[in-house]
Parts: sequence; C-alpha cells; structure tokens
Amino acid sequence: MSHEIADEVRDGVLWITFNRPEARNALTFAMYDRLAELCTTMPTDGSIRAVVISGAGGKAFAAGTDMTQFRAFETPQDALDYEHRIDEVLEAVERCPLPTIAALNGACTGGGGSIASACDIRVASASLKFGFPIARTLGNCLAAGNLARLSELIGAGRVREIIFTARLIEAQEALDTGLVSEVLPDETALMARASELADKIGGMAPLTLRATKEALRRNRAALQVDDSDLIVSCYMSDDFRTGMEAFLAKTKPEWKGK
Repeated sequence: MSHEIADEVRDGVLWITFNRPEARNALTFAMYDRLAELCTTMPTDGSIRAVVISGAGGKAFAAGTDMTQFRAFETPQDALDYEHRIDEVLEAVERCPLPTIAALNGACTGGGGSIASACDIRVASASLKFGFPIARTLGNCLAAGNLARLSELIGAGRVREIIFTARLIEAQEALDTGLVSEVLPDETALMARASELADKIGGMAPLTLRATKEALRRNRAALQVDDSDLIVSCYMSDDFRTGMEAFLAKTKPEWKGK
C-alpha cells in the first residue's frame, strides 16, 4: 500500500499523500480503506496535531474512483455496498479527531472531491479543477449524504448546476463560493501554506476543534435519508455500463435513459 497512499509524520503533522500519479491518483478500494484506517486510528496524545491530505505528481489531488473496479458490479447489492463503503470512508475523514486540511492541486473530481469536501479546511492552487462530471462520463449518482455535504459548502443550487452541466469549478470560483479558503499561485506555495495552516491550527485547543467538528457532523447526520432506490437505479442501469466502458475506452457514451 505504501506505493499507492503514503503517510509521514513531520513536525507533528501527518501528511497523507495519494500516490498514483500515472492514474491522476484515481482511488482504488485499498486506498479508500487505508485512508479510513489512518483517520480512525489517529492518536490524540498530542504526538500528531493536524492532518494534511494531498496528491502526488503535480496534476491531481485525486481524479475519482478507479473505474476498472466497477466492472465487477453485477447486482444491486454491489452498488449499495460500494456507496456504503464510500460513506464509511467519508465519515471516517469527518470523524477524524484532528483537524484535516485538503491541499488541492489540479484535478479534484469524483471521489477526490468527496474526500476534500469531508475535510475541515480546503486550500487550493490556481490549477484547481473541482467537480463531479458523472452526467457526462459515467451515468451514476452521488449518494444523498454526499450531496448534503456539498450543499452545505456551496449551496444546493450550485451543486445541482455543476452536476447537471458536468462542468468543473476552477480556483477563483471555488474561492468565491467558499469551497476553498485560499488560492495559492502554484503547488509549491500551496504545500507551504498547508504546512503553515497545519502548524497554526494544530496549536489551537484540541477539544474545541473536536467538539465543533462533531457538532457540525451531527447536524447534517440528523437529516439523513434513504437513497438506496436511487443508487440501484443508476448503478444497475444499461447507461452506467455504457458510460463506464466508454470512459475506459475514451469514447463518448450514448445515453438511453435505461
């Protein structure tokens, strides 16, 4: 796993790096699981004070889930298990007892965008491209919890618009909408600022930060809905199979609506 997701403690900050630059850091299930493991086993003894998550290679934070894994989907339960698995990973990121900073450089799409949205703070370089172009590429859907998290950040209207148009939010718009708190000129400046933020936030009262994180999470959790029928309707559709194979073949899918 060390070649796909790296973790290193430097000066009291845990640096987690998605490390598949040849695939724009597309996330395998093992990478998702390792991220969740790191977040759920985080020490609270002061040895680590903050977490920074980033992507290697200079072109992407993470460009979504590795699509080849979807070829194994055959039953509705496969789809439900996948979304449940992703939800558990995102909740692990949210429940991390330490402050989490997503340092976003380049592409931050699909699962990468979901992970970034689950972090406490997001800072970006000027090359940021953030979004969920699934209506153009795959024909699947975001789970309701994922949509709620995004809506909390940028508003339901904008979430609807970017998914319906399959467009990507660039750095200035991300700053204007509050998706990110700062935009830095390049990756070098971004990582330096992430380190500075981690040092600063890591020096704050840990119980205050932990209580704030958990209260905000509970507020949204109180609005959870059952979306299993929606997940199955997309992932088990002919359109999803068509979109997946077209994506992998780098061709344009022909949607049938079934």
